[in-house]
Amino acid sequence: MNQEILFISDLHISLEKPEITRRFLDFLENRAIKSSSVYILGDLFDAWIGDDDPTPPNNKIRKQLKKLTSSGTQVFLVQGNRDFLLGNQFCKDTGVILLDDYTVINLNNTPTLLTHGDLLCTDDLPYQSFRIKSHSPEWQQSVLSKPLFLRILAARWYRIRSYFHKRKKSQDIMDVNQETVINVMLDFKCLRLIHGHTHRPHVHNFEINDQSAQRYVLAAWTKNAGQVLCWNDKGYQIEFI
Repeated sequence: MNQEILFISDLHISLEKPEITRRFLDFLENRAIKSSSVYILGDLFDAWIGDDDPTPPNNKIRKQLKKLTSSGTQVFLVQGNRDFLLGNQFCKDTGVILLDDYTVINLNNTPTLLTHGDLLCTDDLPYQSFRIKSHSPEWQQSVLSKPLFLRILAARWYRIRSYFHKRKKSQDIMDVNQETVINVMLDFKCLRLIHGHTHRPHVHNFEINDQSAQRYVLAAWTKNAGQVLCWNDKGYQIEFI
């Protein structure tokens, strides 16, 4: 039985990015099906305005994910800062299992912490404030109760606003805070962390209480290529799609 585990994040799938959509659908059909499980660590979609949204390519993604999970490959998903409204109906439609913001798995007999990564960027105070508000049940219910066309317009406006806000922020503010990383890893008793969000793929080696620790940062997918962190009983490798 194949025990290979795949990790991806930050595809930002949308109607305006057909190359990434095609690459992801091909990945699900021809690559992911050869693995035992796939972990999507946030921002699968560039924006998600509710599980009732049929805007292309959402239904194609749903259908292919369902085909993969029905074949026996497990698919797990952590909500990102762009698709945090993914909910139970999406999971029912696809067979995907939704994970908490922080989840610990046993990876090659090593407790490994998984997260999207935005919670680690604690220097970005305006974003963290918005995150608290937008993850409240009251805020989400207010958004999801609005007509679909209004949510579509709001999502487009938010993406434009986000683009210009990012241009005003320093790169350091949008990266993780190392002290936060260490504290979170201590809280969850893990010396290995895998996340996305920052779009800065790298393997960081450091120490926590004189013990070796690693932080694996997943790459964002682009129209030219995608990256997958592949893990098996021999270790890991980075695979380009």
